[in-house]
Amino acid sequence: MTNAAVHMEGQLHAPAHGATGAVHAKGQQHPIKLYLVVWGWLFVLSTCSYLVDYFGLHGYLRWSLILLFMMLKAGLIVAVFMHMAWERLALTYAILLPPVAVLVFVAIMVLESEYTHFLRVLFFATPS
Repeated sequence: MTNAAVHMEGQLHAPAHGATGAVHAKGQQHPIKLYLVVWGWLFVLSTCSYLVDYFGLHGYLRWSLILLFMMLKAGLIVAVFMHMAWERLALTYAILLPPVAVLVFVAIMVLESEYTHFLRVLFFATPS
């Protein structure tokens, strides 16, 4: 091999110093401000969850607010701290779609149970 061929082969196999390291380091880090903002929102949402009990809300309003705040907190945690906001769409669907489907089926079961309860009260006049 000539000196030029050895020099070219060395350039092909050796990574450029700092070029790939800088790209990987920049791509893997997120600004600290993002985490502080998310922690702030988690604190605000947790405070709102606490205030639901503090003000003594009852019934469907109480449970709806608690579930809403819980889902918002879980969404923030999954999106930022588990890095789902930066994942491919297919992976996001594979992870998030099954729990959404379960929630839809639970909602259908709740509606069905309310309908069944209504029919029992209507036809048998025995509230349970």
